[in-house]
Amino acid sequence: MTGKNIKYKFNEDKILKEIQEYIDFTYEQHYSNNKYQATDIIIDAGHGEGFCLGNIVKYALRCGKKDEKLKELLKIIHYGIIAIHIEKNNG
Repeated sequence: MTGKNIKYKFNEDKILKEIQEYIDFTYEQHYSNNKYQATDIIIDAGHGEGFCLGNIVKYALRCGKKDEKLKELLKIIHYGIIAIHIEKNNG
């Protein structure tokens, strides 16, 4: 971190906190009962990037049609973060 006092034009600092809260919630829901989720198995099989990108497209195309728009945007971002993790660690 730079330690600079940045005045974010689009509230990125607050939105990043909201993203982290959403991801924390998904971990509480998904990982509370099982050690592994389907995403873990798909990544281990070498198909993680395509899986993540496919889910990004899926949620983008249906954004606001199934779940509330904000929830689907958070899902898109979460899959993007997972894709970045895969690229940095396995790509």
